[in-house]
Amino acid sequence: MAARMPAIETFPALRAWQRKALVEYLRRRDPDFTAVATPGAGKTTFALRIAAELLADGTVEAVTVVAPTEHLKTQWAQAAARVGIQLDAAFRNADLHSSADFHGAVVTYAQVGMAPQVHKRRTLTRRTLVVLDEIHHAGDSRSWGDGVKAAFEGAERRLMLTGTPFRSDDNPIPFVSYERGGDGLLRSRADSVYGYADALRDGVVRPVLFLAYSGETRWRTNAGDELAARLGEPMTQDLVAQAWRTALDPAGDWMPQVLRAADARLTVLRNAGMPDAGGLIIASDQQTARSYAKLIEQITGERAAVVLSDDVGASARIATFAASEQRWLVAVRMVSEGVDIPRLAVGVYATSASTPLYFAQAIGRFVRARRPGETASVFLPSVPHLLGLASEMEAERDHVLGKPKDREGFDDDLLERAQRDDQASGELEKRFAALSATAELDQVIFDGASFGTAAQAGTPEEEEYLGLPGLLTADQVALLLTKRQQEQLAAQRRRATRPAEAAAEAPTAPPAPMSAAQRRVALRRQLNALVAARHHRTGQPHGKIHAELRRLCGGPPSAQATIEQLEERIATVQTL
Repeated sequence: MAARMPAIETFPALRAWQRKALVEYLRRRDPDFTAVATPGAGKTTFALRIAAELLADGTVEAVTVVAPTEHLKTQWAQAAARVGIQLDAAFRNADLHSSADFHGAVVTYAQVGMAPQVHKRRTLTRRTLVVLDEIHHAGDSRSWGDGVKAAFEGAERRLMLTGTPFRSDDNPIPFVSYERGGDGLLRSRADSVYGYADALRDGVVRPVLFLAYSGETRWRTNAGDELAARLGEPMTQDLVAQAWRTALDPAGDWMPQVLRAADARLTVLRNAGMPDAGGLIIASDQQTARSYAKLIEQITGERAAVVLSDDVGASARIATFAASEQRWLVAVRMVSEGVDIPRLAVGVYATSASTPLYFAQAIGRFVRARRPGETASVFLPSVPHLLGLASEMEAERDHVLGKPKDREGFDDDLLERAQRDDQASGELEKRFAALSATAELDQVIFDGASFGTAAQAGTPEEEEYLGLPGLLTADQVALLLTKRQQEQLAAQRRRATRPAEAAAEAPTAPPAPMSAAQRRVALRRQLNALVAARHHRTGQPHGKIHAELRRLCGGPPSAQATIEQLEERIATVQTL
């Protein structure tokens, strides 16, 4: 018996961006359509509605969804079944065809890459809509890209979906349109774009606060030298990588202190209207993930769920966690993209992955809004490259082919080399050792602006930021962060002020020169105060004012700007 046609009238109401994109899709009737929408915006619902429309009017007879992981296959099949579209998530290449009980199948890019001819035959046998979820994965390897192109070139329709910046390499993505710009470079072109800024304005996603932690780190290099550096301070990429690795070491003090802060923030959110709020720690490897899980159990007294690999058991553990009220989940990468756990509200970014693509995927796990006022909090190392990505959450990126590579950004390969484990060959490789690391709250990043001054872990100053109410609008978040910063500065001034008589008796001494770190903090503070003043005067959002200053002056976000760049922006905002 053939699968029953889905009833479009039973579909959930579409959001504004979904309706607009659906109208555009049905009006154009082109074979290829690319939709870019921020994580949590509803790409799956949009794609299933298109599938239902095309099945109902006879444009297609079958649907094939291509997803990045095995877990997402199950998630797609379940979402489709809820609206009357039956997709076979258990399809294997050896099956050749799906049962007549299904409208189609869900497969992975790896499956297609291994046997493109199988999927080509299935596609040509019946008029097929192919949904390519997170289409940038088709460029992960040549075999995947070539396989996708060979398998689905003959499809009646192809719908490409992505919720993250396109790739940073030069691998062209099959079926994505590229246009040559005035600079001669080819850029990807989307047919529908719904970015994080749009979704935040519409209340579709949560505001995200980034709590960046710095601290003193000490380690022994492969050559046997002992080095020390403050995480987040300007230094060479090699030193950044080694300081970063030292901070993430589960045997040090940095991770336990950050995890305690993250768990305290989770408790605040649970007590403030999100009783089932959950936390996710994203680790770099399996051994470290297990160690982080032990730390969480020591801190909270409750076991954390651990997901180590993309297998059947991992999918079940993710589903169990999503449906429970368990506090913490520790995962190695696989929960970074597409996995739907709406109750995740606190994240700890404890991984070495630092590309814009991966960062956006990871943060996308925390932004899905369920009710007005929910916020998300992500804890991360105070590494300049990560601070820049956090400050540019609203940036929209295209895939650019032929662009010279920017070596000023952080190089993932460099960090990978710095993070080689003890199995690496050679005695020198085995001699790297993290010696110590302490954590302190460096700054809070929200809407492109940086708030706060350094606060030691476990102090009242840190608690002021960890205790921000859990249910706030984006405007209320910016207002409260400004207020907290002012209170923090006032308290510092009170502590620094001596009684007048004691000051009179003491010999006059010249003020101690400020370090570069202290100057940057003071200039960030002055810039934020001037931006806040302009906000109250004009009504423009803080982020828009910061973006305008960057446009006029150039340079990175204020969280990673140099002293000279901050001084230039201060001078500029005073003239606006």
